[in-house]
Amino acid sequence: MNGLTRTLCTVSVILVTLIGCGEPPTEPEEALRAWVADGVAAAENKERRNLVSMISESYADARGNERDDIENLLRVYFLRQNKIGLLPNIEEITVYGDTAAKLVMTVGMAGTNDGVFGFSADAYRFDLELEKNGDDWQLIAARWGELGDEIR
Repeated sequence: MNGLTRTLCTVSVILVTLIGCGEPPTEPEEALRAWVADGVAAAENKERRNLVSMISESYADARGNERDDIENLLRVYFLRQNKIGLLPNIEEITVYGDTAAKLVMTVGMAGTNDGVFGFSADAYRFDLELEKNGDDWQLIAARWGELGDEIR
């Protein structure tokens, strides 16, 4: 092995070791990641009722939307798209006392439709606030914006 190869191997081993030494996710973090995965699966399968059940009845956001408004947005989006694909990237999970949480994530969205191009794609950044209701996490507020724009 020459010096450069040995150095690259050493750096690779150190990086893998450091990645493996990170704090293991806490139970609430794991539950929140599962909540996101469940939401992605429901959206990709156009299961509006399952998505709405993940939203608190007391949901309210800065845009003046309530739970019913979000349900209507989902209804319209699902009617317009033939097939939906989502690529979520959770950037931050902050848990407050095991009963409240903030999730910051970016989601790439693609869909096939009957429009001129037959395809649409967007990326959004979401700032979600959740609260634990019994054993389930529920969305109580959200802010979002297209990637690169201000979150509102």
